[in-house]
Amino acid sequence: MSLVSLSTFKEYLPEIQGTGSDTELQNLLERVESACAGYLGFPRPTAGAAGSVASSLEDRSYTFHIDEPLNGLPYVLPIPIRPLISVTSFHSDVQRVYGSDTEIAASEFDVDTNLGRIIIKDASSAAIESGYRANKVVCTAGFTSAPQDLEHAVCVFGSMLQRSKQTQGKDSTSQRDVTIKISPRTMPQEVKDILYSYRAFGRIL
Repeated sequence: MSLVSLSTFKEYLPEIQGTGSDTELQNLLERVESACAGYLGFPRPTAGAAGSVASSLEDRSYTFHIDEPLNGLPYVLPIPIRPLISVTSFHSDVQRVYGSDTEIAASEFDVDTNLGRIIIKDASSAAIESGYRANKVVCTAGFTSAPQDLEHAVCVFGSMLQRSKQTQGKDSTSQRDVTIKISPRTMPQEVKDILYSYRAFGRIL
């Protein structure tokens, strides 16, 4: 399934009537969402994970190994994608064993779901270690529903790709003895501008 509904996507394609193309459009919608997720840095599920192996904007369970806390903020650990919905477990261990003795209890930290960060509480004695894969976070991240601007971005990109299917792989076409140059079928700047606000902290797009 996709984060954006098929009915909303079809509002951007008024030339398509009826339900004959619904399967094709749904497949395209899911591929576009996966492309947007990949652009934002949402990882693919680990090998052997159930379901699709493609990146997805929808909420999923992830396991992240993060080297170090934020520069200058040793009590803040950034998660590579956002929004962050919940944290199942958090280990900080430079030995990379991640045993029960290195697990930081949920009562010891706060979760900034919007920015995608784990913040050690002031009263806590826990510390975030620095080192290769020193911090292991099992969490749920992604979108449970599509914000309106993100929904718009997906539909704009998807409708452009749908309309360009007949000229796929071509850089020009002829109409009435006139050669017309076809614009590149890359992600539109309008879509990139919207996705920019959903990037994880420190990620360059």
